[in-house]
Amino acid sequence: MRILFFGDIVGKIGRQAMVNILPELKKKYQPDAILANVENLAHGKGVTAKTLTEMKEIGIDCFTSGNHVWKKADVEEAVEESESNLVTPANDPRTLPKQGYKLLEINGKKLLVINLLGRVFIHEENLRCPFREVDQILLGQDLINLDAILVDIHAEATSEKVALGWYLDGRVSAVIGTHTHIPTADYKILPKKTAYITDIGMVGPVDSVLGVKKEIIIEKFLNDSPIVFKIADSGEIEVNALFIETDSKTGEAIKIEKILEKVYI
Repeated sequence: MRILFFGDIVGKIGRQAMVNILPELKKKYQPDAILANVENLAHGKGVTAKTLTEMKEIGIDCFTSGNHVWKKADVEEAVEESESNLVTPANDPRTLPKQGYKLLEINGKKLLVINLLGRVFIHEENLRCPFREVDQILLGQDLINLDAILVDIHAEATSEKVALGWYLDGRVSAVIGTHTHIPTADYKILPKKTAYITDIGMVGPVDSVLGVKKEIIIEKFLNDSPIVFKIADSGEIEVNALFIETDSKTGEAIKIEKILEKVYI
């Protein structure tokens, strides 16, 4: 199975970059499934029916998220109105039953997508252990008939992501880290054939601090000013993604390729 996965799409400028670049990447990689993390999709925090629909219409099959996904209006209402496949962190008590994972059937192939939220340095209450949570999800699935299993671990700490990658090696097809918006260089296939990266990076403005206008964040560090999520309307955008190919008979990763493209809006 051939999968394209895009890092956190940041605001309108990130969505515009996806509209511009996706046709080219679809032609090059011929993916069976396209996924993206969208916790920053609408104005830098959260999702709306409009923004989900916009990304669904360009060909994204499923969306993962993180702790910011609930920052806008009712998430379930946005999902229903957009008729999109949105996965929210399975170990977060705000996630509805079975919204923490999705079993997709695309082009005759079956893909299980699981979303988890790290607990180290994440200031959210009552998060369950992501390690035990993914165990429970996998126990409830017919793993033999799946072409691939992808886990998005949305977390701050590199140690927590790396540990989860080793914990799931040989049990899932890919473990992809999101949240920090800074791509890491450790993409690889682990010994038991699980594709892994600590953080895929973002789809957002280069001239920024994690997608937010740099002046705001510099002021925050200098004077402890409040952070307002203002995102540039134009400029150079970095598009960070992964291409993963799996053996459909075993679900093992056989290829991982880091993608970094630049788009000017």
